[in-house]
Amino acid sequence: MGKIGTLYRIAGPVVVATGVNARMYDVVRVGKEKLMGEVIQINGDKATIQVYEDTTGLKPGEPVESTGEPLSVLLGPGLLESIYDGIQRPLPVLREDMGDFILRGAYVSGLDLKKKWSFKPTAKKGDEVSGGDIIGEVQETETILHKVMVPPNKSGKIKDIKAGSYTVEEVIGTLDDGTELKLAHYWPVRVPRPTKRKLLPEIPLITGLRVFDGLFPLAKGGVAAIPGAFGTGKTVTQQSLAKWCDANIIVYIGCGERGNEMTEVLTDFPELQDPRSGKPLMKRTVLIANTSNMPVAAREASVYTGMVIAEYYRDMGYDIALMADSTSRWAEAMREISSRLEEMPGEEGYPAYLSTRLSEFYERAGRCIPLCEEGAGSISVIGAVSPPGGDFSEPVTQNTLRVVKTFWALDSKLAQRRHFPAINWLTSYSLYNDTLGQWFNQEVATDYSELAEKAMGLLQEEEKLLEIVQLVGSDALPEKEQVTLRIARMLREFFLQQNAFHPVDTFSEPKKTYLLMKTALHFGDLAYAALERGVRAQIITETKAKEKLADVKFEKDYEKELETITKAIDKEFDAL
Repeated sequence: MGKIGTLYRIAGPVVVATGVNARMYDVVRVGKEKLMGEVIQINGDKATIQVYEDTTGLKPGEPVESTGEPLSVLLGPGLLESIYDGIQRPLPVLREDMGDFILRGAYVSGLDLKKKWSFKPTAKKGDEVSGGDIIGEVQETETILHKVMVPPNKSGKIKDIKAGSYTVEEVIGTLDDGTELKLAHYWPVRVPRPTKRKLLPEIPLITGLRVFDGLFPLAKGGVAAIPGAFGTGKTVTQQSLAKWCDANIIVYIGCGERGNEMTEVLTDFPELQDPRSGKPLMKRTVLIANTSNMPVAAREASVYTGMVIAEYYRDMGYDIALMADSTSRWAEAMREISSRLEEMPGEEGYPAYLSTRLSEFYERAGRCIPLCEEGAGSISVIGAVSPPGGDFSEPVTQNTLRVVKTFWALDSKLAQRRHFPAINWLTSYSLYNDTLGQWFNQEVATDYSELAEKAMGLLQEEEKLLEIVQLVGSDALPEKEQVTLRIARMLREFFLQQNAFHPVDTFSEPKKTYLLMKTALHFGDLAYAALERGVRAQIITETKAKEKLADVKFEKDYEKELETITKAIDKEFDAL
């Protein structure tokens, strides 16, 4: 422990102490109750500290003690299935100890220190190892094998290592320089974990949502933002992504969301079934809950805590999907702390460094070769943004747009029309389309990206035509345009709409996404050809076979159904 200082000034979660010999971002214990805090500004002998707990009742003159360590997370087996607050205190354990509200000064280790794990070494005595090398494994849950690594900043020759049953604090082996190897190690949250090299984002994160996989794909290791006003379905969309995307591990950060919304996530998630293994989804999930009534400073830390846990599993070669819900609340916490520090405000009162902090966070996503060089790991970040009043021109949304490459815009009007997922296809975009198009063309169908472009073109054309329709009515449109409207409507209703609560329609594999899009566009090609032969638009739009597409989404054996419908459509057009 460092030198003991004294409290000088208190302003909500921001306090000033004198005589504390601490460095920037060191963790300190404040007051008689030893509240946890972090040094965020040093001015001569005075250190400004943001306290992660409620400061009511603190008074000047109380002691402040530095730990000499930055804010760190304990990484090891037992992270999965856990529910933490922003500074890695396990909420179920705290609840048993002190009821529904966390008392001040409470400290519990992030991992269960008594639980024994069965450790199998994969390295042997005499092996040369360096940071990040895998030295053994532990079966953490039924679905995830936890790889035990040498901490990134250590290296040497293994002096001894043995199999057995260990707690996370017991020594499993030593290096020749006396370094003790354990199942768990600490890592500072603000320092990105090192990797061997970054890879290009060329493989898609399959989400099972047609609007994403078909029109706005996200790469593994990519970053996406979902901004949307209240009630547009951000949380349902994120839960669908968590359940169905083809990542090995989910890290869900509920950052500053309302308590009742977070309760829903905390009660729903453990109930959700993992469709791939049939086991509970929690078996491969870490939840971080920092609700809006918890201290503001911890909200800022929660985002970094989640990111470090994601990086730890990435270093084992796993694909991680990190959901941050919502980065707006995180930015609001920054704004509150910044104003208490009396810093110069930027746009809308947010600190001037808002864009730097957002880009530093999103920069930690990516697909890379880990230090152990076993396979490739990735972190895909999906950040929800809650712009006040659904205004996308506010600073958090705009600064997020600068750093993300996929933008999934939720639209209140679509939600009101009961079109879910309420993703607006005119304002959303993905900059991964070109690189991922090659993957889809190779793995799914050779004309996948061509059809997606065609579908997108029709939907954009429809928007222009609808403006004319509102003025003069659809009958006044030329026949070709009337047919275009009908095809676009099919794409909207049969392809883009998806029911997250239907057992079959909740997940659409890339092949199903492709075939639904192909069938709707095949009808379009035949319709335009029939027009040229002189068939009236009204007769074309009244054909019956295409309507059966509405039910195919809910069928398990969709290939057979679509084949039958395609034949029926062909037959109808031959008769015309």
